[in-house]
Amino acid sequence: MSIAPSPAREDSVPRTPATPPGKRSGRPRRSRAGRQLHGGRITYAVLGLVTVISLFPLVWTAIAASRNNTRLAETPPPFWFGGNLFKNLEIAWTDANMGSALLNTVVVAGTVSIGTVLFSTLAGFAFAKLRFRFKNALLLLVIGTMMVPPQLSVVPLYMMVAKLSWSDQLQAVILPTLVTAFGVFFMRQYLLQALPTEIIEAARVDGANSLRVLWHVVFPAARPAMAVLGMLTFVQSWNDFFWPIIALTQNGSPTVQVALTGLGRGYIPDQSVIMAGALLGTLPLLIAFVVFGKQIVGGIMQGAVKG
Repeated sequence: MSIAPSPAREDSVPRTPATPPGKRSGRPRRSRAGRQLHGGRITYAVLGLVTVISLFPLVWTAIAASRNNTRLAETPPPFWFGGNLFKNLEIAWTDANMGSALLNTVVVAGTVSIGTVLFSTLAGFAFAKLRFRFKNALLLLVIGTMMVPPQLSVVPLYMMVAKLSWSDQLQAVILPTLVTAFGVFFMRQYLLQALPTEIIEAARVDGANSLRVLWHVVFPAARPAMAVLGMLTFVQSWNDFFWPIIALTQNGSPTVQVALTGLGRGYIPDQSVIMAGALLGTLPLLIAFVVFGKQIVGGIMQGAVKG
């Protein structure tokens, strides 16, 4: 006598969830957390407005550089390009000796950026991960220097430069700015989170000395922050005017900002030539951002993902 197999229970058979209308059954549904966000019309309108406002000073500088002094004095001012751009650029290049000034500024800004990034990374690593006496007191002292107005240090700094016979020389502008309190604090705060202490201890156990730890552990971890600090330092050093106008002269080794002051002299300054000189001084920064923009943004995003 054979016994017929009992039918399987209905609740023991796995069921395939019903496919919602309008959805393909073979495509996995994306969770809300992984959904890609899209900007609406208002977002694009706000971004477009901010872009126009940000670019307007640069566009207006180019428009003014392409006109003459008489047209700029009229009301309303011009809002489109004229035909004197290359003529005014040539005059500004010759009168301000922009070739030598641009070379001096590249040397100053590049050296200051490299020195600030290197020394700030070393000091930031020391304050973040090393143990030594009076570490907190020294850190407070470094931060406290940020509260002192730079105008108070001009007189003793100029006296020191004069005693060293560095007047009207590039080292008078480079050496006082090779390291900044902001850079030290910035790198210290970054390395506190981005560089685990266990990695340094593991490198020490493997026999790495301090130099190898810095080169193979600290610098790779600090690379995104170093890129940001280098970019900010380069822009600040390129646009610096207060100390270079005191330490340098137009006839010696001027930077771009010092050289541009010679274009505004005279009973009636030619505003179109001044704008042409300002445009010449701005173009290298724009070129640098266009060339190295992806690397800088990539380094920032890499640091954000790792953090």
